[in-house]
Amino acid sequence: RAPGDKRPQHSDARLPQRPGNGPGRGLSELSLPCCADGGSLSGAKAPQVSGVRVQLEMHALWRQFDQLGTEMIVTKAGRRMFPTFQVQISGMDPAAEYVLLMDFLIVDDKRYRYAFHSSSWLVTGRADVVAPSRMHFHPDSPACGAQWMKQTVSFDTLKLTNNLLDDNGHMILNSMHRYQPRFHVVYVDPTPDSHANAHRNFCSFSFPETRFMAVTAYQNHRITQLKIASNPFEEPALFLVERCGLLHHGNESVGLTMEGNDADGVLAPASFLAVPSYWDCPGSPEERGTLSIGERTN
Repeated sequence: RAPGDKRPQHSDARLPQRPGNGPGRGLSELSLPCCADGGSLSGAKAPQVSGVRVQLEMHALWRQFDQLGTEMIVTKAGRRMFPTFQVQISGMDPAAEYVLLMDFLIVDDKRYRYAFHSSSWLVTGRADVVAPSRMHFHPDSPACGAQWMKQTVSFDTLKLTNNLLDDNGHMILNSMHRYQPRFHVVYVDPTPDSHANAHRNFCSFSFPETRFMAVTAYQNHRITQLKIASNPFEEPALFLVERCGLLHHGNESVGLTMEGNDADGVLAPASFLAVPSYWDCPGSPEERGTLSIGERTN
């Protein structure tokens, strides 16, 4: 990959096995095959997703954080990400309907601590038990391709928590563990045999510069400085709102079980579209994230 290339790594035809399944609790390192020209890697994909392209917004800012070692705050009440995960999408069928969603893969099987004397992260042992797997549905899902592509897609309602008993639909992460955000585009297939084709109806994207360490308080003071410089109102505002209990949480994430599988025994996002709980609780108007600029990749 050439320096400055901001195209995402591309997943194979099926999603990698989720952490928490089998020995070692999942992936030792997220390593997805890359397509040099940004094209689809699998000829078996449905035409509605095979040409999708995704471009990461605020790429330069993500790179700045990545060079320092990005940290994201997790709290019991849930904390929004900064930088916010935003993408622009292209290559969709304008008339077809799509669902957009995200999940987080644990990068390795290690737990870390920050060494202040050396300003570096050190391995302290094996990772904790992996938190329950969840996927976060973009609150505007489902929507037609034309809508997704006309403006930036922002996951600004997504929140991270370290509460294993969370019932607000937030993404559950373990503090002092490294995570890789992953973005999925799922074509809503209207045909009667859509379940049988679930593995063909989605594509996944991973931007290496968005990986981060989950923390309950910032460890690297340079990360703190960059967060304040990049968004000076984020930390004070969120702190006051959360302390005053003014946030109303909507259930925009769906807990996943590992019982539904595709033909190869790997859980696919398209398998979850029949879950009625999501469609019945889209969240309040204030919680529904707005689209800002859109584009897409595979």
